[in-house]
Amino acid sequence: MTIQSSFTGEQLTTALHVLGVNFILGENLGQGSLYKKPVSLIAALAKSPEARLRLSLIPLFLEHPEFSEYVPSVSKKLGTITRITLQCYYTAAVFLQKQHHNQLDALIGSKPSLPDYFSSGLGLEVTADFEENLRSLGLRHQELSNSQVNWFGTYQHAVQVWLKGLELQR
Repeated sequence: MTIQSSFTGEQLTTALHVLGVNFILGENLGQGSLYKKPVSLIAALAKSPEARLRLSLIPLFLEHPEFSEYVPSVSKKLGTITRITLQCYYTAAVFLQKQHHNQLDALIGSKPSLPDYFSSGLGLEVTADFEENLRSLGLRHQELSNSQVNWFGTYQHAVQVWLKGLELQR
């Protein structure tokens, strides 16, 4: 069974803003209720035709690690391409959370660690070097998505933009 998504980019952006994930510029069109439905939000972001919305999964998981509990079940209900997107972006968030642990604690306080659900299934050998883990994930993401995108740079961009936004809010 796959999850259907009919949310607009504006609705997704609004849900992110209501949750305090100020990664994407855009109007806040009111409260809506999508932010109260983590399963729908995660699936809709993963399925979005907009790269910036898909990429916002990384700051979403960093800001709200409690949403991680829904990721395995959502992943199982997605089509192959969307599942790869979700699994790789989630795994990137796991590695980035460890890599930026001190900075995150200073900016948003101590948050629970994101459980690593997918690195083994993605064929990654996780080491103590978080940057190397991200590089390996980026290469694997290229293979799985059959693309030449610089995923490592994409993951780093997501966390840098989000962290800069947090610093500006302070």
